[in-house]
Amino acid sequence: MASLMEDFMDVLEKENGEYGRLTELSREKRQIIIDGNIPALEEITGREQEITSILKNLEKKREEVVNDMSIVLSKKPEELTVTNMIAFLNKQPKEQQKLMELKEKLHNTLAEMADINGQNEVLLKQAMEMAEFDLTLFKSMRQAPVTANYDKRANNTGDLLGSSGFDAKQ
Repeated sequence: MASLMEDFMDVLEKENGEYGRLTELSREKRQIIIDGNIPALEEITGREQEITSILKNLEKKREEVVNDMSIVLSKKPEELTVTNMIAFLNKQPKEQQKLMELKEKLHNTLAEMADINGQNEVLLKQAMEMAEFDLTLFKSMRQAPVTANYDKRANNTGDLLGSSGFDAKQ
């Protein structure tokens, strides 16, 4: 059981490290979003996907360790939460303390990452709204008001002024 617990804590430590890397990338991404640097955003997204792949493998390894622990402890895997494992280690204060610290570190890292990602989400929404505004403005600049041109029967012809982007004489 001791080696399984060490494996479990090792996986949690590695997961925390990878989430820390993701957090750093999210910080970098914030400035990239502000700058509107699309190529850099694509590059950083690729790096995030690599880390996510590593995290997926670590998650799979953690689930395997938890399943092995559930067999040894005769418990269901769902019952083996980190909080319950801390309680199981009441006779091993050193390991219990280490697991409590790991839990706290992981919790803080994930909370920080969630906060930064929330800010990035707001920035992306604002950037999209600005792009939509720019497109609308550009379209409206290319349309001119209807002129006051009338035909023989005094009906408005509906002609538009300046159908091209330039009003230069040739």
